[in-house]
Amino acid sequence: MSLVCIIALLTAGSDTALSQGQTNWLASGSLQNWFSEKGCEIEEGYVQQQQYGLRWPAQYKHQDIQAAKGLLIGVQTFTDQANITWTPKVIHVGPRMNGDGEFFPVQFALYAKFDPPSVVVDGQPSSSNLETLTGTDPSLLADRMLLTVVNTALGITMTRKVYQFSQQYHDNYHIYDFTFTNTGYIDGTNVKKLNQTLTGLYFYWQYRYAICAEVGYEVNNSSRWGINTMNDARGFPPDAAHQPTDVKAQFSWHGFHNAAAKPAVGSSPNAATYDNIGVPVFDPVLDQLPNGSGFLDPADTTWRLGGAQFVGTADIHADKSPTDSTDDPAQPSTTDYIASDDPVLTKATASQLNTGEMTAEYAIMTAGHLPRHAWLVDPSGNFDAQTVMGNINSPSLHGDGTSGTSGGWSNATGYGPYTLAPGQSVHIVFVEAADGLTREECIRIGRLYKNGAINTKAKNDSVLITGQTRLFNTFRRAIANYNSGFNIPQPPYPPSTFTVKSAGNKIGLTWTPSPNQSANGFVGYRIYRATARYDSSYAKIFECGPGTANPTVVYSYDDIDLTRGQDYYYYITAFGLASANTGVGNTPPGPLESSRFFTQTYTAANLKRPSVSDPDSIRIAPNPYNISADATRLRFAGVPDRIAFFNIPGNCEIKIYTELGELIYTIDHNDGTGDAYWNSVTSSNQVIVSGVYLVVFTNRDNGKRTIKKLVVIR
Repeated sequence: MSLVCIIALLTAGSDTALSQGQTNWLASGSLQNWFSEKGCEIEEGYVQQQQYGLRWPAQYKHQDIQAAKGLLIGVQTFTDQANITWTPKVIHVGPRMNGDGEFFPVQFALYAKFDPPSVVVDGQPSSSNLETLTGTDPSLLADRMLLTVVNTALGITMTRKVYQFSQQYHDNYHIYDFTFTNTGYIDGTNVKKLNQTLTGLYFYWQYRYAICAEVGYEVNNSSRWGINTMNDARGFPPDAAHQPTDVKAQFSWHGFHNAAAKPAVGSSPNAATYDNIGVPVFDPVLDQLPNGSGFLDPADTTWRLGGAQFVGTADIHADKSPTDSTDDPAQPSTTDYIASDDPVLTKATASQLNTGEMTAEYAIMTAGHLPRHAWLVDPSGNFDAQTVMGNINSPSLHGDGTSGTSGGWSNATGYGPYTLAPGQSVHIVFVEAADGLTREECIRIGRLYKNGAINTKAKNDSVLITGQTRLFNTFRRAIANYNSGFNIPQPPYPPSTFTVKSAGNKIGLTWTPSPNQSANGFVGYRIYRATARYDSSYAKIFECGPGTANPTVVYSYDDIDLTRGQDYYYYITAFGLASANTGVGNTPPGPLESSRFFTQTYTAANLKRPSVSDPDSIRIAPNPYNISADATRLRFAGVPDRIAFFNIPGNCEIKIYTELGELIYTIDHNDGTGDAYWNSVTSSNQVIVSGVYLVVFTNRDNGKRTIKKLVVIR
């Protein structure tokens, strides 16, 4: 391995929790997640948050769906290096076990098909900074491939490849490709120390979903760890009455919560009780906790549906045996829902040296197909009328059998049994995906519900029927993509660079073409812009290329239709000919575009005056500042109240004091422009009160200070 690769591996995810070792992200599509070098993403393994990762749609903040995952590998009989025989033997990483002493990372790398574009706003890089690339490989068919190689205490080497695509109809799933090989390697070295045939071998995954982080506090704190998550399955016995014939899948959504927060009775025609299916944002103030937790904007009052995602996994391929690589229709052999706090499967102290624990675990892994969670809640399938029955207060299927589970329920899938002789391998492939209503649909349906134009059932059907249908269409695309050999049509390559520069009367956008610009039916470029927040709605503001209003392909655009003091965000795509879209992989017809996530800006650009060195020219606007006036509050749509400082030095420090001399806020202004803004809060995020404030401007270039008064009226 090259020195560059070694450095990349050592630094990837260096700010993350030590319990999971090195981590990295797949973040080039609308479904984004972090991954561990140990091959499974455990509870709070990246940061100490209950919901973190598996974000969809990732262009918006706090769309995290993942709470925890677990991987157990069990074998019927195993003789270790000390010649001790275990019946059975089970090793673990997750949902709370960190895998130490059982899973030993050997290789962890992330490869891209091409170098990601350089995105710069006003001289500074602007990106989400999630992925750490090991290198590029132009021969890749996917846009990203994450490679994880792990030796295990069973002498099995696990090779996990996770593929991500940026094509707009295939960017909301990850394909997991596992190869398990009986190498006899039982630690972090590739030295063979065991030589035995493994029989009764099972691979078992657990998925704990919680939909979704943005609205967790709006419903009830316990929803953040998935206490109300509903789990369902298709394609497996014993419930043959509701089966499709083409997809074997387990999936989850934000189910009924019997202790959900309730708005005041009479506050609307629909709010006598709070039906939390889809999570209408009735009162975003409920989300603003005293400790600063919560993610909702207090101005978000449309009753937008904040939890309309569906998420799950579907089987793609499983070898019949190490000597027969054809797909086995009997796999996966175990499908189940289990208590997320099950005392057998979720111990942080689970041990590969405790025969009693491993016997209970192995029994769960090999249990076969159990009834579906949602079917037990309501056998009629009318899940928009679900009650707490079977969701929170049902007895656990496993463990101590007591009623209730404080953690809700998780899906689980097991493959096996396999017999693996030394040197033999078995290959398993599945997809994890998310889909559901778009943000625009969530807003539209929420408005209708708020206004009484649709009732609760219509609201719920919009979420449950549409979400499930779209998720299964995504599963079908992923399966078709894999079966095609990853030969889906590709969009044109994005530009190599994208530069955004603020000026006094425009925001200038420039870009350079990819070396592969002519590939994949390239036609031209499109630019999209959002106002106030990078995670708000974008509109196309420019297009160039044959057949457009600007038929010549150009590499610059000046955006002039702007409001001073307003923040703007951009992304640019390359688009292609409709005829270049072959439709492989169930791709709908029409032109394809490169992914927004390659060129998305995360730093605000805005109109800025040139800097001024004359202290007499400095202006504060508005002044007086009437903090309660509607005209003031609506000056800049979608952002907090702002006070502007105009005609200031390009390199200065701005300190705001109370009339008694208490420093409440400092602005480090060093971008060379003559404008700066303050969102009328203190450094501790408290809204300022009425009174007189002193604003001190210090010009760093000459040391001169200028003092101005600001009057605030409430």
